[in-house]
Amino acid sequence: MSIASFRHSYVVFAGFTMGLIAFASVMSQAQSVAPTAAEVRASRAFDAAKKLGTPDLYAFLKPMPKGAELHYHLGGGIYAESTLDEAVRQGICIDPVAARFAPHHEGPGCPAGTIPASEAVKDQKLYDRLINAFSMRSFVPVNGYDGHDQFFSGFRANGPTGFMGEWLAEVATRAADQNETYLEIMTGPSFRNSLALSTKVKWPVDADTSVTREELAGMRDQLIAAGLFNEMDAGRKEMDDAERVQRSVEKCTDAPAQASSPCSIKMHYIFTIIRSGAPAQVFAQALLGFQLNSVDPRFVGINIAAPEDGRVSMHDYHLHMQMLDYLHSLYPKVNLSLHAGELAPGMVPPEGLRFHIREAIELGHAQRIGHGVDVLYEDDAAGLLKEMAAKHISVEINLTSNDVILGVKGADHPLSGYIAAHVPVSLSTDDEGNSRIDLTHEYVKAAEEQHIDYMELKKMARTSFEHSFLTGESLWAAPDDFARRKPACAAAITATSKPTAACEALLKGSEKAAAQWELEQRYAAFEASLP
Repeated sequence: MSIASFRHSYVVFAGFTMGLIAFASVMSQAQSVAPTAAEVRASRAFDAAKKLGTPDLYAFLKPMPKGAELHYHLGGGIYAESTLDEAVRQGICIDPVAARFAPHHEGPGCPAGTIPASEAVKDQKLYDRLINAFSMRSFVPVNGYDGHDQFFSGFRANGPTGFMGEWLAEVATRAADQNETYLEIMTGPSFRNSLALSTKVKWPVDADTSVTREELAGMRDQLIAAGLFNEMDAGRKEMDDAERVQRSVEKCTDAPAQASSPCSIKMHYIFTIIRSGAPAQVFAQALLGFQLNSVDPRFVGINIAAPEDGRVSMHDYHLHMQMLDYLHSLYPKVNLSLHAGELAPGMVPPEGLRFHIREAIELGHAQRIGHGVDVLYEDDAAGLLKEMAAKHISVEINLTSNDVILGVKGADHPLSGYIAAHVPVSLSTDDEGNSRIDLTHEYVKAAEEQHIDYMELKKMARTSFEHSFLTGESLWAAPDDFARRKPACAAAITATSKPTAACEALLKGSEKAAAQWELEQRYAAFEASLP
């Protein structure tokens, strides 16, 4: 296609897309339900706080109920200060020149040129350098090294291990402090021995860019015969131990926890496949994850991660979706929330922006999309948005992450396009520790940078539960329609109201509906507290 033809096609496409968005906006306004008196009062308080500035808006939004966070990497959620504290406890050595953890070694003391973490943290200048190296704090891009490089630099390699319980406690404490109630955390057992088996199984020689179901079935049989599932019980015990430590740190008891307590935070896990490895290794991870989801109810889904612009990630993307398609046929009840479209123009050739989100949905069976930043660069973007809206495929929006990693923010971000096209969206932090943020910060960024109002933020919080992988039916009468609840629970919900007998039966039979009812009660309390 000539440059002139490309420009003409782009103009036509852009005009059509903007027309679609404008039409959707009109329809959205026509279908919207008039806000309640409490919501009007909350909107006015929100607008007043926004006019006063970022600190006032943050103070307003921090106690606002936020529902669930659905896109959260446990490792990236931990602040660098916690990592250094754990390094001291574990006796890890630090390279003070490179401001990195030194490779693990055998024997007492630290090798020449390195010092114990316990000594490193006493040097304030070195401590500051380590915090900066282990996060995005104070980062300034330089020629040849940008935010993407810093974020994925592997700066915590050789760091402390075995602290999952403490990490879960830190995450839950921060979530409770911001009036969240539920987290789906990307983490899982190490399965080191099982994954090592993938090196002993040969990937089909003719499957460089595409693989058949028959070939994948053969790989599955070989991996299982070699003992891939032998660590399943040990992996589940690893999670048991982590949760035991978490509850100990939080001082949880069997008594009902107060709403503001970290013990009240409900957590499930998303097993995450790392897509940067060899195909056999990726498939072994995926097979382990699907099996774990089928035997452990704490695991409620599968994701696939690692930089999407990486050479292997780009080359093997279609292969990975074929793997998920095959495994979905064997484990149809396992949920999938896939990183897709975490790309921006210039990061990869234009053709690399054209199909990832659609293929994640249509071949990878994604029920949710993580990031979805390049959606308007996909082939038939308007059709893709329409498909996502019709199928109620939600998008996990990570504004700060997209800013620091991809350089995408403001009008360059597709959030407003998703909203206008009626694609359900919710806000998440992605890696709040790395980015030095929390979920309230993302609500503030949505309000200030994306011009999202109070009612839309409330809708996003509701959407987070509507598209969570909690079990049971929704409290709402129709998908993503927050105007009508199921008849059994149609009565007004106040901060102190009790459900009717019929509603109580629905809530007891549905983990999701119970969480949604609690969110509505929290909103009633929050809005009633405003002047």
